[in-house]
Amino acid sequence: SKKKGLSFEEKRARMMEIFFETKDVFQLKDIEKIAPKEKGITSMSVKEILQSLVDDGMVDTDRIGTSNYFWAFPSKALHARKRKLEELESQFAESSQKKEALQKSIEKSKIGREDTAERAALMEELAALRQKKEQLKAEIDKYRECDPDVIEEICQTNKVAKEAANRWTDNIFSIKSWAKRKFGFEESRIDKGFGIPEDLDYID
Repeated sequence: SKKKGLSFEEKRARMMEIFFETKDVFQLKDIEKIAPKEKGITSMSVKEILQSLVDDGMVDTDRIGTSNYFWAFPSKALHARKRKLEELESQFAESSQKKEALQKSIEKSKIGREDTAERAALMEELAALRQKKEQLKAEIDKYRECDPDVIEEICQTNKVAKEAANRWTDNIFSIKSWAKRKFGFEESRIDKGFGIPEDLDYID
């Protein structure tokens, strides 16, 4: 049967073995020679695997002159794993506390909400009252036009609109008079040219 290739994590683990077993410092070209021969990691994937370990802080790197050097010591890896474990344990404890608090909150909210005949009757009454409220609101909206405040508001709005309309009518008459004096145009010609109704007049 065909031999199964190494997974990404298996390649990472084997590359870390190179550093831990030798406790040496390498250049990329060194690892590209060692990894395929001793750990079965294809040379094409060495650079990607190495970079992923650098990104995760498991392998240190530094540039000296024109070359990049890589190294990783077991003591640092141990401390890194210890810190990660402590971080995860802290997150777990925090999540457990939140879960416990939520559970208590759920239990507390259930008090008084047990499925009893009395609660069912109260819920039914509440639903009926809400429906009645909506009906009353609809009735109020229907008769809103008779509300003195609404009528007063409509009157004020109509007054403002009327004043504005008469003001614009006055402006149109003034412009027509000016045009007749300035250019000697007939009034009918001005009305036709500007789409002014012949029966334009003030609103009483």
